[in-house]
Amino acid sequence: MRVLVFCAEPSFLTPSTLYISHGKNSTSLYTHKHPSPRISPNYATTNKRLVVSASSAPSLSGSGAEYSEQLADMEAKKKTKVIAGIDQGELVDPKILADPDSCFCEFNGVHIHHKICDAESQPQSMLQSHTVSHQIKKLGYPMILLHGFGASVFSWKQVMKPLAEVAGSKVLAFDRPAFGLTSRVNLSKHPSSEMEDTKPLNAYSMAFSVLATLHFIKLLNAEKVILMGHSAGSLVAVNTYFEAPERVAALILVAPAIFAPLTAPKIVKENQSRKDNQKKEEDSSIRKNPILGLYKMMSKITKYIAEAITQMMKWTVDILNSLYRKFLSAILRSSLAIMLVRMAIDKFGTAAVRSAWYDPKQVSEHVLSGYTRPLRSKDWDRALVEYTAAMLLDEEYKTKTPLSKRLHEISCPVLIVTGDTDRIVPSWNAERLSRVIPGSSFKVIKQCGHLPHEEKMEEFISIVENFLRSLVSDSNEQFLQQAI
Repeated sequence: MRVLVFCAEPSFLTPSTLYISHGKNSTSLYTHKHPSPRISPNYATTNKRLVVSASSAPSLSGSGAEYSEQLADMEAKKKTKVIAGIDQGELVDPKILADPDSCFCEFNGVHIHHKICDAESQPQSMLQSHTVSHQIKKLGYPMILLHGFGASVFSWKQVMKPLAEVAGSKVLAFDRPAFGLTSRVNLSKHPSSEMEDTKPLNAYSMAFSVLATLHFIKLLNAEKVILMGHSAGSLVAVNTYFEAPERVAALILVAPAIFAPLTAPKIVKENQSRKDNQKKEEDSSIRKNPILGLYKMMSKITKYIAEAITQMMKWTVDILNSLYRKFLSAILRSSLAIMLVRMAIDKFGTAAVRSAWYDPKQVSEHVLSGYTRPLRSKDWDRALVEYTAAMLLDEEYKTKTPLSKRLHEISCPVLIVTGDTDRIVPSWNAERLSRVIPGSSFKVIKQCGHLPHEEKMEEFISIVENFLRSLVSDSNEQFLQQAI
């Protein structure tokens, strides 16, 4: 008996393993992988029994080497099918995962997921302090919440309504590109042309996050806002302040992932006058001793030659640095990097969420599912790789003065909140940061980890409310002083 088998394709056959049994005859194995005409459906209705195994296996074709390579790919996909409990075989558009109160707006080609909570829509019975809220409302400052690395709008879910209540204004939180339900931009499909005068803005860069924040300030139709940043979101908040300080009424930095430098010694003016006196003495010595003057001149010539050599070395280093950056960019955006990101998220993703809490046992399945839900979005892994590459290769912000050297320039009111048992960003760094930023308030929540707004919500809201009350007092004092 001769048997032909066809797969889903109507006119082509692919390898299939068959066990053919005819009565009591012995079973034989047959594999077919060549084109063949269609087989009549009536063929299967014959008296001979046909048993097909591995019918669900994907089709394979080509030479032996190609067959082995495709088989290896199949095995790799099987191993990475589930990441952090999320089935990777059913990835969808982020909008499908949206909540009923989710909103989307397009900014520079990116569909940004965000949520808005308005105090006016909340029942009066939910207000914790109607008097304080009424006073704060006179300021008319909405809040924009900026999540940290690996988080999303979900991180602010518990505090959005309470913050709207105590602030008496709108509270907006949005997912930064590469996180949450904001659309993933595939940069490889939109290569920048070298002939263009300006390169398109990288959606995963710090500059994009800053401009997106300013876009939402306009969306709220607000003259000023209060920016609240958690962890790496604090970097976005502070950079937004330096980009447009006139649009920021206050900064609230929660477990800020901002390196706080050691306090630099102040420059004493006497040092400059001492240098001037030394120069005068040297000029006088040169007039009295010509040999000393020749030595000084030769020293200057040697210095200029050394500077020229140094400049040439700098050009060489710049060329090597450019090549290194291109090499690093290629590595970071390779399939290997994507595979490593998937492995890291699978192994450490949920563990990182648990370690962010003071008591990891208190992390519920609801919280874990909220953090892992974005892993159901298409291209989440590639976007995370692009974000990492942008963070490491962001030339625009590397050419600017380092943020750590500008912190003392912040002049708006600043509140810094941290947990005493933060395993991700130590509380001592937040304390040092408060000493660098002039006039900032520093609060520590006991028995709390990296997520005060999730783990100690009530205490966190109370601290923010007291800070907002101080803003009202300061505003009233300024108004009285202007009146006088």
